[in-house]
Amino acid sequence: MDEHTVDEQRVRRLLGGDDIAWLLDRVRRRLEFGRPLTGTVTLVDANPDQRRAVGRLLGRRVRTGRSLTVSLDEVDALLRASGAADGLAAAAEMLLGAVPNRVTEAAARHAAWSAAMRPVADLVARRPELEPWRTWLDTTGLMHRLATDVEDAAALADQIVRVLDGLPSPGIALGRLAATATGDAHALDDGRPLATLCLSAIRVLTGGTAATGDGLSTDRRAAWAAVGVHRDELSSTVLCLGLPGGTATMVGRMAALATEAGEPCALTLRHLNHEPVADGGDLGVGGRLVHLCENPIVIASAADELGCRCPPMVCLNGQPSVAVVRLLDLLAGSGATFVYHGDFDWGGIRIANALRARFDWTPWRYDTSAYQAALASTSGGVLIGRPVDATWDLDLRPTLARHGVHIQEELTLADLVEDLRSEAAGQQKG
Repeated sequence: MDEHTVDEQRVRRLLGGDDIAWLLDRVRRRLEFGRPLTGTVTLVDANPDQRRAVGRLLGRRVRTGRSLTVSLDEVDALLRASGAADGLAAAAEMLLGAVPNRVTEAAARHAAWSAAMRPVADLVARRPELEPWRTWLDTTGLMHRLATDVEDAAALADQIVRVLDGLPSPGIALGRLAATATGDAHALDDGRPLATLCLSAIRVLTGGTAATGDGLSTDRRAAWAAVGVHRDELSSTVLCLGLPGGTATMVGRMAALATEAGEPCALTLRHLNHEPVADGGDLGVGGRLVHLCENPIVIASAADELGCRCPPMVCLNGQPSVAVVRLLDLLAGSGATFVYHGDFDWGGIRIANALRARFDWTPWRYDTSAYQAALASTSGGVLIGRPVDATWDLDLRPTLARHGVHIQEELTLADLVEDLRSEAAGQQKG
């Protein structure tokens, strides 16, 4: 603005006093929100000094009453006519300096964030199953809290896409995934912003909700494992029983020794990664039936009851680890077939669905009729959580919802062990 359009001394005399400050404050608010300096502004409960200040400004006595109303158009005209300033806007700029327009700034911030999040929007367009995650991000403002600024958000969004585009994986170490996607092997370590954001997406990808998780390391490990990512080759394990094994490899000999002793065997991902893929490794199962269970108690009970006579078994131990998937890949490669039993609850069904998406299995006392039979012979707990369809038996979801009872695998142990005993007897006869 031209310096001759404002007489600073006269403007300060007219609008710079403490008793007229409220008027200048109203002008500031109008400018901040991009509103015109027209119409009226009102001060409720004006004191006598404030009334006299307005009277001096307007050159007349103001009305009495509790509130004090001033026409901004009148003030603008007064400033122009007096030569103090080229209108109210010019006077306000001299007294207040440049007033930022909040509306314009907010629109600019929104546009900048939208541009930063464009890679995520494109990812969700390619993978619509992630839409609930994107909605959750927007609702919670998690990205805004974790990113230091828009530039940081743009970098995080790009890294998120590079991580998620590689998932699910047939098996990759967490550090290697981080290094490949970001150039930093620790970018997906616990507590890092990228890890927090990716885990929320992974939970949605595996059938849960973005906010699911108790914050424990076991929860995070299970979430990564569900999409084929392992923390390291030693912490990812699988529990098995009754695998005949062989003599050609270390894993084969370990399985054979454990089976001979009638004891469960815990194999690490490192062990299994050294097992040859051809013909399913040296596990000796071939085309036999393998019983899969969700909880270790089934393996322990089978070992107690059947020992070395137990048919081949593998325990998922909750959400399958990468080691579990690796072992099942080997067994499937040798021609093995699978039957599966798990908990009758929503979490159990989600685990079974994820397993079924990768491996073909038939229910082992794990369908609607088995649930109804279990209800008649045992007392379960209250069913909680978000319902989900069972992909192998569409009647199971409404049946569980109607009864509202969850039955843990432990409550059906007697029947499961009896099935194993019968199969072991059949194998001996064969």
